[in-house]
Amino acid sequence: MTDSLQFLVRRNLQAKSDSERAAILANPGFGDHFTDHMVDICWSEQGGWHRPRVQPYGPIELDPAASVLHYGQEIFEGLKVYRHADGSLHTFRPDANGRRLQASAARMALPELPVAHFLQSIKELVAVDGDWVPSAPETSLYIRPFMFAKEAFLGVRPAKKVAYYVIASPAGAYFHGGVAPVSIWLSEHFSRAGKGGTGAAKTGGNYAASLIAQNEAYAQGCQQVLFLDSVEGKYIEELGGMNVVLVYKDGTLVTPLSDSILPGITRDSVLRLAEDRGLTVERRPVTIEEWRTGYENGDIVEAFACGTAAVITPIGQLKAQDFTIGDINAPAGELTMSLREELTDIQYGRRPDVHGWMTRLDA
Repeated sequence: MTDSLQFLVRRNLQAKSDSERAAILANPGFGDHFTDHMVDICWSEQGGWHRPRVQPYGPIELDPAASVLHYGQEIFEGLKVYRHADGSLHTFRPDANGRRLQASAARMALPELPVAHFLQSIKELVAVDGDWVPSAPETSLYIRPFMFAKEAFLGVRPAKKVAYYVIASPAGAYFHGGVAPVSIWLSEHFSRAGKGGTGAAKTGGNYAASLIAQNEAYAQGCQQVLFLDSVEGKYIEELGGMNVVLVYKDGTLVTPLSDSILPGITRDSVLRLAEDRGLTVERRPVTIEEWRTGYENGDIVEAFACGTAAVITPIGQLKAQDFTIGDINAPAGELTMSLREELTDIQYGRRPDVHGWMTRLDA
C-alpha cells in the first residue's frame, strides 16, 4: 500500500463568496456552519481504500438498508486547525487522532484507515478550504473525520462496503465571556458504557447513550453529566464528551483509568505538560467517594474536564441526589487555568512546541 492517495478535486461551483464567508467567520458559533468542500474515500472488501475525492459539501445519499442505519457501525474523530500569527495553518497531534481512529475501527469491526491517509485527507481538505480557518483569538476550524458502514443489507455482520468522509466547521470561542467553572451532575441511574463494551472507541452509540443523562443534568441546572462504572457504580469514568482530572493540594493530578473510558488526546497532552513541570500524575481507578471526601477534607483543591472542543473546562461544582460538593461561584483553579494557557499557547503558536505536537498543513 502506498503512503499517499491520488485525490480528485472537484470544486464547489456554489462556494460562499469572500463576503459571505467573512460574515460567517465573524460569528461562527460551534458546529453551526460548514466549509464548501468535504473529503470522500470509499472502502470495499475487494478494492480496499479507493476513489479519494475532495468534492462539494452536500447531502450523502444512502440506501435505506445501509448497515449504519440499522446497526450503528460508525466511528468519528475531532481535531482543530489553528491560524498562527503569521497566517500559517497548523493542527495539533493529528497522528494521535489517526491512531485513535484506527483503534475505534478495530473495535467496531471497520477497516483501519492508514494514518498516512488520515493525515493526507485533512491536508487535502485544508488545501481547498484553508480560507475558512478564522484568525480571531480562540477560534479555529474544527475538523470532523467519520467512517460508517454503507453496504445495503440486513444481516448482522461487519459491512463489506464503508465510507470515510471529512467535513469542517469554523469554530468560535467555546466560552462566551471567558472560561468559567461549570456545574456537573452525577448520573447514578444511567451508564455511558459497560465492561467489554465500546466505551474506549469514539463511536456515536456512546454519545447517544449519554443523552438521557445529559437531559437529567440540564433539569438539575447543570451543564454536564458525570458517569460512573456500570459494574459497581462507584468508580468515576468520564463526562458525556470529556475526560476528568482531579488536582490534589500537593500538585498531584489524578485521572480515572478504565477500559471503558475514551483515551483523550487533550487529556494526555495536559498531563504531559504537568509532568514537564515536575508534577506527579496518576492514571488509576478513582471512586466518587475519593472525590467527595478529598474535597471535604481539603486534599482535592481543583477539578477540570478536558477535550478537543473546550480544551480545559474548570469544574466548580458536582451535584448528586444526596450531596453537593464545590462552589460554582468560586474562581477557576490556578493550576487548571495555567495548564490551559500553556496548551492553547502551543496550539496557537504563542510558545515553543517542544514536543513536536503541531503539524503545519499549508507548507
